Amino acid sequence: MLTLYDYLPSQNAYKVRLLLSHLGLPYRTEMVAIFEGDGQQPSYLAVNPTGAVPALRLDDGRVLAESNAILTFLASGTRYLPAEPFAAAKVQQWMSFEQDYVLNIASLRYWTMTGKLARRPAALVDLRRAGGLRALQILERELAARLFIAGDAYTIADISLFAYIHRADEAGLPLREFPHVCAWIARVRAQPGFLAEHHPYAIDPHSSGELP
Repeated sequence: MLTLYDYLPSQNAYKVRLLLSHLGLPYRTEMVAIFEGDGQQPSYLAVNPTGAVPALRLDDGRVLAESNAILTFLASGTRYLPAEPFAAAKVQQWMSFEQDYVLNIASLRYWTMTGKLARRPAALVDLRRAGGLRALQILERELAARLFIAGDAYTIADISLFAYIHRADEAGLPLREFPHVCAWIARVRAQPGFLAEHHPYAIDPHSSGELP
């Protein structure tokens, strides 16, 4: 059985849980207490050299880290990743966008929800906020033209983007001002097997501290 190394408040880990739910794949979970230093233990660094979550151990013992890499692996041969090369590359294009641009929203949300925003340099916060708004503006324009980000079909590109975009208000960004993004969020939520769960950082009393 697959083993998912998880930390519930992580939206990167949620991406993988969401796809596993769509696919109906059974898996077991190993929780990683990242704020208590579990991610930096030698045993876990052997799983994921960065000490982050998620990571996925296959039945044969091989391990894959990084959420978008895991999504790509799990979606191979399914409806969530096109087989046609150009369509598959478009999915990867938007997953790269997620890594490059949506990171701003992820950082702002993390700092805001764990009480760290005031500890960060104001210039850095402003930079992240501008980057987050830019990401929403780009998605608003693109989603005005089609149902899903890589075309008319729901793919892992949507899963990758959805994880942090649908929580953008928790980063202090005006999500409601982007109606096409909000309509897309509703379409994602309507997909068969959608996993409707949310775990705030407040469930972890250690999350207000800095990561080791």
